Amino acid sequence: MISSHMKPGLTRRAWLIGATAGLGALAGRACLLPTSDPGPAFPDAQSAGAPGVLDDASQLSPTPVASHVTIHDGPRAGAVDKIRAALAEARAAHRPFIASAARHSMGGQSLARDGTVVTLDQEWLEADTGRKIYRVAAGARWSTIIAKLDTLGFSPAVMQSNNDFGVASTFSVNAHGWPVPFSGCGSTVRALTMVRADGSVVTCSRTENADLFNHAMGGYGLFGVITELELDMVPNARLTPRFEEMSGAEIGGRFAEQLKSDAAIQMAYGRMDVALDRFLERALLITYRPTADQSHIPAASGSGLVSRASRYVFRAQVESDRAKRFRWFTEAKMGPRFAHDATRNSLMNEPVITLDDRDPFRTDILHEYFVSPARFPEFVKACQAVIPASYQQLLNITLRYVHTDRDSVLAYATEPRIAAVMLFSQEKTARGEGDMARMTAALIDRVLDIGGTYYLPYRPHASLSQLTRGYARVPEFVAAKRAADPDLLFRNRLWDGYFARL
Repeated sequence: MISSHMKPGLTRRAWLIGATAGLGALAGRACLLPTSDPGPAFPDAQSAGAPGVLDDASQLSPTPVASHVTIHDGPRAGAVDKIRAALAEARAAHRPFIASAARHSMGGQSLARDGTVVTLDQEWLEADTGRKIYRVAAGARWSTIIAKLDTLGFSPAVMQSNNDFGVASTFSVNAHGWPVPFSGCGSTVRALTMVRADGSVVTCSRTENADLFNHAMGGYGLFGVITELELDMVPNARLTPRFEEMSGAEIGGRFAEQLKSDAAIQMAYGRMDVALDRFLERALLITYRPTADQSHIPAASGSGLVSRASRYVFRAQVESDRAKRFRWFTEAKMGPRFAHDATRNSLMNEPVITLDDRDPFRTDILHEYFVSPARFPEFVKACQAVIPASYQQLLNITLRYVHTDRDSVLAYATEPRIAAVMLFSQEKTARGEGDMARMTAALIDRVLDIGGTYYLPYRPHASLSQLTRGYARVPEFVAAKRAADPDLLFRNRLWDGYFARL
């Protein structure tokens, strides 16, 4: 799913050159735990990793499964037959079935309780440079796609902001990235092949089985198992960044204005200052344009030593406003001084693990909200009212632009939206989960009140009424699901917890 930690790339690497000088002063803050008794461990957390139990990136969704099948074959070399066999077995045993890749969702969206879970982990890819498209196995990771397209001088048109995720999973949550001015990844998918509940194989596109295509885009695997996809690719390019610091309230409008006025911008994102004593008052907009000289484009690089060292600065922010202020200084003030050109592929070629949390008592939890640029100041006020009143540790906010989604039934961008991706460090305790649930529900209410919505791949803390307020076509989605899969073979914890109740 799904989205990512702090947006890796050029700017982070740049500010880290200066930030590493302060590691000694901050390292002692990196593993602080609450001084008060947090209460018992989060229920069921101890069962994660046990035989027959799978979990996702939240580390809070241990789920018993009856069968777990991993498929490495390409879609034209046995994968379809193995999927059909697993489907037939699940159907005969009257148990649910769901396909997954890296399981970076955070609320069981890629898990089927007491069911069959298939993990797709593949590398097959074919590219057509003349048509600027590539066909890829559903379980191919974006790291594989970047590596193969890079040798051809191309780049994915849209991918998630980290390279760990499977391409069909990205389509199934309709994740977006920071290339602009696109909508979600689904807007760059031309066609796909899917195995349905009865074992039949169908092709879906905007002209063939279009209704199924639109329901599968952001459909969380509830309509079938995708085996391969055909997507747009764009020329790789050497890009140079520009930085603009401003107030937190104005960055949403400024973001949209920049993209409207300058078609040369290929990638863009924003950051916000999360120090509590000036919470979200300052923001930084970073835009990337092609350099004048595109004659030599180096091979895509990945995480280097400096990027990996960033973890210590990033983790030092837990319960430390001093560390948060230091990080903002390095990013907003020092980052522009050290910034240099980088290729489009290199900017996207970063794994989540770079900033991974190694604290056994905490876990990283993502939120994401979508609001119109004009209402972004109201969103900032909502966050200022709700988040500091909790004891959740907000470590990062990354802002991205998402164009109107004209395809997906469960669209989160029914108009151009600013996406605010938030990363919290949460205690793995009942207290931490309860506080997160309360804070999330309050923040969702505020976002819905200003015409925005929230993203579905994360913790299931929204109410059913909040879901239907944020996604007006949910009843249509559920009716189509029941018609396409009357035996409800394809199920996950998102279906069981929400859609099944409608």
